[in-house]
Amino acid sequence: MTLNQLTYFRKIARLEHFSRAAEELNISQPSLSRSMDTLERELGLPLFEKQGRNIVLTKYGRIFLTHAERILDEVATAERKMQYLTRGGGHVDIAYVSPLANYFIPHTVRSFLNLEENKNVTFSFSQARTSDLIAGLKNETYDVVFGAYMEDQPSIHFTPILKQDMVIITSLDHPLAKERSVPFEILGQYPLIGYDHNSGLGMHTKKLYMQHHITPTLIIDCPDEYSIAALVAEDFGIALVADVDTIRDARIHRLEIENEKIIHKVHMAYMKNRYLIPAANRFLKFVQEHAHS
Repeated sequence: MTLNQLTYFRKIARLEHFSRAAEELNISQPSLSRSMDTLERELGLPLFEKQGRNIVLTKYGRIFLTHAERILDEVATAERKMQYLTRGGGHVDIAYVSPLANYFIPHTVRSFLNLEENKNVTFSFSQARTSDLIAGLKNETYDVVFGAYMEDQPSIHFTPILKQDMVIITSLDHPLAKERSVPFEILGQYPLIGYDHNSGLGMHTKKLYMQHHITPTLIIDCPDEYSIAALVAEDFGIALVADVDTIRDARIHRLEIENEKIIHKVHMAYMKNRYLIPAANRFLKFVQEHAHS
């Protein structure tokens, strides 16, 4: 059974006449008759019966027509959807680490949608840690993700789009709260609250501790800066964090790191050899053009 056979069948059913159907379908009547004979043999049931000069559907033809109509309507819907995706509109699935949810992602997407050519584009939004973002890219859950750079991912393209300064934070009552800056090594002298060790920033800070020959006393892993700052504010420990919006209003003291500037870069990532619809490609280009890397 083919889509052509279903199309021919529906046309005959509507016109109740082989000759007129063949004319509208722009095929010969013998070809149309052979196609319907083949379809009836495949189904094992008669679909038409003669009624004077016309033909009408049999009981089984009427049943089959309901299914044929549904199938052809679905095909037409699919065609319209695919055409929509290749034109101005389309849907883009993005995901990102939680610190970007407060400003960067909403502002970037809104600025993109404010352009006339993008007014019909829609987005879905998800938050996850970087390792889950990468998994989502690979299984096609997401088109584009924003998080930390991950090594050994040859199938993924990473573009740096945002710089975040790293700072040390303490409670307002902590002995270090009187200082404006401290050496990095101070992190080895107090209980430390860290990032989830499987997250991008968790792996980044682990490398920093190793580079500075520090074995920190980690008392808890947290998923994001908001959770870390909340524990630091209650004096459970100090922390090395990205200086993001979510900690600005927390009851904590921020310390610069003496004699060095430590940066964490946020990356946009997408699969290298996977097709993206025009709307998604325009979004990639927009982010790259407006990146602050």
